[in-house]
Amino acid sequence: MKGSRRMAQGSGLRTQGIRLAFAVLAVLSAPTIGHAQGMGMPAPPEINPVSKKPAILDKVGIDQKIGQQLPLDAVFKDETGREVKLGEYFGARPVVMALAYYECPMLCTQVINGMTGALKTLSFDAGKDFEVVVISINPHEQPALAAEKKATYLKQYARPQTAAGWHFLTGDEPSIKTVAGAIGFRYAYDDQIGQYAHGTAIYVATAKGIVARYFLGVEFPPTHLRYALVEASNNKLGTIADQVLLFCYHYDPATGKYGVAILRAVRVGGVLTMAAILAFLFVSLRRERQADGHINDPRLEAGSAHRI
Repeated sequence: MKGSRRMAQGSGLRTQGIRLAFAVLAVLSAPTIGHAQGMGMPAPPEINPVSKKPAILDKVGIDQKIGQQLPLDAVFKDETGREVKLGEYFGARPVVMALAYYECPMLCTQVINGMTGALKTLSFDAGKDFEVVVISINPHEQPALAAEKKATYLKQYARPQTAAGWHFLTGDEPSIKTVAGAIGFRYAYDDQIGQYAHGTAIYVATAKGIVARYFLGVEFPPTHLRYALVEASNNKLGTIADQVLLFCYHYDPATGKYGVAILRAVRVGGVLTMAAILAFLFVSLRRERQADGHINDPRLEAGSAHRI
């Protein structure tokens, strides 16, 4: 009996101890939360409003304008400080373009790195098969900075003989906005961090300055870039294999990539199959005719008779 009483008393004491602990915890936590809110600290997550996208990002984006004519009369300065018109880099070859700014601490470097890396793997040469034009969106940047960037990426490209095919431009805001508007590049300056908010892409334009292809992101598949240059050159670049592959592939603006066009691939497969069948029939018939002619040859029959 005494043991049972002691066990009951111990259980009651434990229950009272647990209740007391919760009460103390409630008393201690209440002023802490109130003090935190009073000091301007955020309220618990369940009270906080849902985070919203920064308003500046509503002004940023890339609107694909395939077929748009670029303003070839827009005036800039090249990396030597010479005043040039954008049209000087068009007329003979397709152009790979990028809009960035040279002091960008983040995305711009990744974009130009990705572009240079992809071009480096191609057998095409800048200045011979295509031109490279990079335009700074910061009107305060000067040609000296552009020259530094050109030297950096020309070294990365590792083909010094192509220097005349790389162009790093600076210009005033009206010229920059004219080109950016034509190519669908929307950007905005963020005063709070002192940087430009912008999208990431490179562009391929025809020799006549028509926007042909967009490649979104910071990494660009070399094969897709090759296809774009072949198309933008009006099939003057590339090989017969490129032409066949381009017939089987189509450009998807949503992804900025080339994908297999199933119907075209089936057609090409059908044509190749028919060609193979016709070739087989032609060879078979020719062999049969040669065999028949060999059997019916009068000289062979005369020779046989003579031997008899």
